[in-house]
Amino acid sequence: MGSGRTRAWGCGVEPYGPKSLRRSPTDKPFQGGVLREHVKGPTIRFLGGVREIGGNKILIEDGPDRVLFDFGPSFSPRVEAFYVNYLQPRTTSPAKDLLEFDLVRRLPGLYSREALGDGDLAYTEPEIHGIFVSHAHADHAGYLSLVDPTIPVHVGEGTRTLLSAIETSSTRMKYGEHPWEVFRDKAPVRVGRIEVVPFPVDHSIPFAYGFLVRTSEGTLAYTGDFRHHGPRASDTHAFFQAVAAEKVDALLIEGTRAGPDPRRNLSEEGVRSGVDRVLNERAGLALACTYPRDIDRLRTLHAAASAADRDLVVSVRTAHLLTQVAPRFAPGEIPVPGHSPGLRVYARKKRTSYLWERPFLDDALLAEEVRRRGRKCLLALDLAHFPELIDLRPPEGSPFIHSMSEPFSEDDVDDKVMHNWLEHFGLEFHQMHASGHASGSELLEIVRATGARTVYPIHTEHPEAFEKAGPSVRLPELGVAYPLAG
Repeated sequence: MGSGRTRAWGCGVEPYGPKSLRRSPTDKPFQGGVLREHVKGPTIRFLGGVREIGGNKILIEDGPDRVLFDFGPSFSPRVEAFYVNYLQPRTTSPAKDLLEFDLVRRLPGLYSREALGDGDLAYTEPEIHGIFVSHAHADHAGYLSLVDPTIPVHVGEGTRTLLSAIETSSTRMKYGEHPWEVFRDKAPVRVGRIEVVPFPVDHSIPFAYGFLVRTSEGTLAYTGDFRHHGPRASDTHAFFQAVAAEKVDALLIEGTRAGPDPRRNLSEEGVRSGVDRVLNERAGLALACTYPRDIDRLRTLHAAASAADRDLVVSVRTAHLLTQVAPRFAPGEIPVPGHSPGLRVYARKKRTSYLWERPFLDDALLAEEVRRRGRKCLLALDLAHFPELIDLRPPEGSPFIHSMSEPFSEDDVDDKVMHNWLEHFGLEFHQMHASGHASGSELLEIVRATGARTVYPIHTEHPEAFEKAGPSVRLPELGVAYPLAG
């Protein structure tokens, strides 16, 4: 998902208040083995991602072997009822502070001694034998810093590059020290009895994966986050073909867009067409807002700007990210500041700069230069950098291309603030986004096509929407151990 404060493309279905803070009967503190002791054989346990967007934490147990898939914060209202913006867990005891409100599970042998601090969950030696990260979005990797530093973390090579670039350029996003184990596409990784096969899938961040997980008594598939309509859709198709061929016992499928979804299902080509139209119709400075890690969208904006005889002007942080990930792609596929025509860097006025920023500052554009160049620029501006508009002073009627998810809730604070700024400066709003997730109808088609014996919808606020796909759908509960063979 995107960076910064969580946006409401699913967060605001229930208003804050007593109902949104109420726990389900199974949403209770989990002590290792309490709910599993009568289950024989491999099991699946959901420690997050149940009836919520993000927060996937999936524990697979096979005899003595325990593997976790993804470990990040959720985008549920319950989280923001306690921690929001700069009100965050203390760096001296982050796991303790999250456990206070049951925002992470009480799983012995997972957390580091430092993260637990002096909380009531005592530190124990690691009982998790590996963590597999599907992709680099915060809701799947953002809690890695809580993990015991001796537990291996398995990631794709590109994801490792992304995480390093994000960590270097962020003061808040840290992943901790781990034995990083880099896997290769479709190459099996064995952890005790459990064998994991990573398959690349298409998503709104590169280097995303789904997994086939083979145990001593059956196979499951975990989709991670995926879409069918992006530039790498063929990867997604290949993964689900492999899932169908495997005849999996269980399919753990994300359903971000299951249920009510007012958004248009644009492709990246559809976004490009819309941006082309806006840039050709407006002669002055154009602005855009997108997720800084959506490399496909940045490529689209760069191509559209070049076609309109404009420069795409990006932040220093985006410039750093593009520079770091470009070597993972074919030469020339990713625009790189200082090497690719039509790509410039915007320098905000700051008292100091970080070492990672300095390589981009000598040739960077200041607000006065961007304002003077006007119609020669398409400026990608994050919401956090909106104060730059005070210096930029774009002419009234200048286009603002919002190339991010639309909010599901009319109460989304970020969306209201953004429109306050746009109205103040008289900017013309255009919504153009290709989602990083499959549509509701696509999800149902996938469930039917894979033929999994049991289907568990996760990473969704509307798991019941999957019941249309047939009797194989089972709505998971937090902390319950589900036998893979039953």
